[in-house]
Amino acid sequence: MIVLGDEVKTAIQAQQAVVALESTIFSTFGLPSPFNAEALQMCLSAVRRSGAVPALTAVLDGVIWAGVPEQLHERVLGATVKVAARDLAVASSQRIVAGATTVSSSVLIAHKVGIDVFATGGIGGVHRESQITGDISSDLNAIAQYPVTVVSAGAKAFLDLPRTLEYLETQSVPVVGWRTRDFPAFYTRESGLQILHRVEDATEAAELHCDRRDLGQGGVLVVVPIPLEAELDSSRINQAIENSLTEVRLRGLAGPQVTPHVLAAVEKATEGESVAANLALAEHNADIAGQIAVEIATP
Repeated sequence: MIVLGDEVKTAIQAQQAVVALESTIFSTFGLPSPFNAEALQMCLSAVRRSGAVPALTAVLDGVIWAGVPEQLHERVLGATVKVAARDLAVASSQRIVAGATTVSSSVLIAHKVGIDVFATGGIGGVHRESQITGDISSDLNAIAQYPVTVVSAGAKAFLDLPRTLEYLETQSVPVVGWRTRDFPAFYTRESGLQILHRVEDATEAAELHCDRRDLGQGGVLVVVPIPLEAELDSSRINQAIENSLTEVRLRGLAGPQVTPHVLAAVEKATEGESVAANLALAEHNADIAGQIAVEIATP
């Protein structure tokens, strides 16, 4: 059962703009305390400034929320379990105390309650050496399956980005650059990979969303480069990622264990600069998502 927060319920009933937000990024799985709380407030405020209503998703005491009430935000920040789309029914039926939703579960929740737009930092994707491990994030299938426009700064930089784009193509997901045809790599504005499509503003993105929906197709991935002033040095980031992935292999880490380990390693290597970059891109994505949601909701 999905419960709507009062503000979100009112907005949906009035056909107003709403933006869904995952909660993994706002838990310690995504950012260390107190930066996770700062990120939450920044993203909530960015969505509101754009004219939309934020709908934070999470699972609390088995209740699947779209629009977690403010008085429960502290519990989201301290969530100890990640809940992907496959886990939602389990988390609900087994009354999980505090579950942080991922991209895949948030997109599913958004679709079920009638939210058109979802914002995150970076999506999951095809992991390196996936030809051996088979490790491909369920985020990609969720975007393909549900007609929700997902706004992100590309995929997490430690993934196999070329294979991620190829997988999205096989699933008929249009990857659309926000004023660019360069696929961003989370901490950096460019990955060296080109994409076919771009939009110049929220109106174009909203039209694309509505046309996909009318055709009965799945979601759209809108990729937004990190703000220029927040971009990190690519060589420094890449070296930190390579070092951390070597340790991942040596320790035999896999699946949901990989992302927190790599993020922590990058934070250490950049002396905290990666956290500031993460905050900046998350806020920027929330703002863009809000703009798109407002255009979709405009008659």
